[in-house]
Amino acid sequence: MSKLLKLALGVDKISEQLGRVAAFTVLAAALISAGNAFIRYGFDISSNGWLEIQWYLFAATVMLGAPLVLKLNEHVRVDIIYGKLKGNIPVYIDLMGLILFLLPVMGLLAWLSFPLFLKFYLTNEMSSNAGGLIRWPAMLMLPLGFAWMFMQGLSEVIKRLAYLQGKYEMNTHYEKPVQ
Repeated sequence: MSKLLKLALGVDKISEQLGRVAAFTVLAAALISAGNAFIRYGFDISSNGWLEIQWYLFAATVMLGAPLVLKLNEHVRVDIIYGKLKGNIPVYIDLMGLILFLLPVMGLLAWLSFPLFLKFYLTNEMSSNAGGLIRWPAMLMLPLGFAWMFMQGLSEVIKRLAYLQGKYEMNTHYEKPVQ
């Protein structure tokens, strides 16, 4: 289990780095959006490329940031029952959700999105908009994000199993969001 736990902690570190990249993409998208609006309304100049890069950055924000959200246990869940559970029951529910839902879906989506990315990359497909960008960098976010979300899910499974065996400390307290 110690080698698997080291793998899980390594995945966590990479997710943290990808989360930092995602945070940067939010800032970059905001600056580009503000600059584009200023130029468009101030000088009546616009480019579809500037609009599209915002979408590319948004894709990077979501696909690279989601694994960190899972690692931090800040993801969306149905908390009608979950918040009332005590002991190790929430850990077992997490394991069930990770193994039965998250891992199969992320694996399937990574598998299905890779050929699409490859097609865009090999054909160097361009946006149909005038001044548009090549599309493969945005399409790369799909298999990359889904695959890394799969890896982070695997990390969460390993950590929860180690926790149940008493080999890893984790905070199992769940705080219901303020509404």
